Amino acid sequence: MVAVVGPQFCAPYTMALTVTKKAFSWSGGDFNVSDVHGAVLMKVQGRYLSRHSHRVLCDAAGTPIISMRKKLISWHNTWKVYRGDSSDKKDLLFTAKRSHMMQLKTNLDVFLSGNDRICDFKVKGSWFERSCTFYLGDTNTIIAHMSREYSLKNVLLRKDTFGITVYPGVDYALIVSIIVILYEIQKPDS
Repeated sequence: MVAVVGPQFCAPYTMALTVTKKAFSWSGGDFNVSDVHGAVLMKVQGRYLSRHSHRVLCDAAGTPIISMRKKLISWHNTWKVYRGDSSDKKDLLFTAKRSHMMQLKTNLDVFLSGNDRICDFKVKGSWFERSCTFYLGDTNTIIAHMSREYSLKNVLLRKDTFGITVYPGVDYALIVSIIVILYEIQKPDS
């Protein structure tokens, strides 16, 4: 089992999720996460007047699960992820950053709290094609896959929608938070 945020987010079966970026939001960082039946499981809320990029992953009722904060100065576009809506060092869960300063393909390294040498998770793919695969460390063990979903409704409403397949026993809150970070790193004004 790969439980980083919590074991309650690790299903014993393969989960199919949809992450939809809202077409318009004041904070610019709002997403909904739903299951195959369309039920909203989680929401990501941006913080509009924060000093730096700040996103909070909440459950369906709006209770904060984790907060994602971009480091102000970073060569690798580094994000720190904390338990709840905290920014306290004791609540740090993981750090995510681009593998290289300049890269054509998507490569993101994820380090669990207390580890900064060998990545615990790696994301590889092509953000331009909106297709990425999530690996356990530097292995070939796939834990999740993301691809962009195209529909006429999404194109007309200018929504970004991603289909996610999360393998059994893998923390889907972790995967969703990494996708939000990837979106923030790859957006044009970033």
